[in-house]
Amino acid sequence: MGFLDFCSRDDRDKKLKRKQLKTVEIKVRMDCEGCERKVKKSVEGMKGVTNVEVDPKQHKLTVTGYVDPNKVLQRVRHHTGKKADFWPYVPYDVVPHPYAPGAYDKKAPPGYVRNVLDEPEPPPLARASSFEVKTVSAFSDENPNACVVM
Repeated sequence: MGFLDFCSRDDRDKKLKRKQLKTVEIKVRMDCEGCERKVKKSVEGMKGVTNVEVDPKQHKLTVTGYVDPNKVLQRVRHHTGKKADFWPYVPYDVVPHPYAPGAYDKKAPPGYVRNVLDEPEPPPLARASSFEVKTVSAFSDENPNACVVM
């Protein structure tokens, strides 16, 4: 392997490692203008950040750029000393059942509900009493000792 092969291989590896443009939304508690400035300045200096928007009413920080979401979150936590999490809400129209027990959240901003699309559904008999479970499973096709009514 010659020097030119080594150089050309290095360029190929750099192209594969390029990051994609991402939008990271973070929920951070901001009480005053000083908090807003502190949160905004914590991520403005990051390499790859192209745009930073702060919405103090919703306690939301939006960062756009060629960045890793976990690094942005860690930087906000470290530089501000505040509790920060990824934005847990989605628009009301996206969720099929917005008033399901897991989706509705009183703390959500207007027009938003908690994102329950990624969460697994509870089993169908999760809230059933033991009597109901026995009754339903007695006539189940999956139960080998079930009764057969014909």
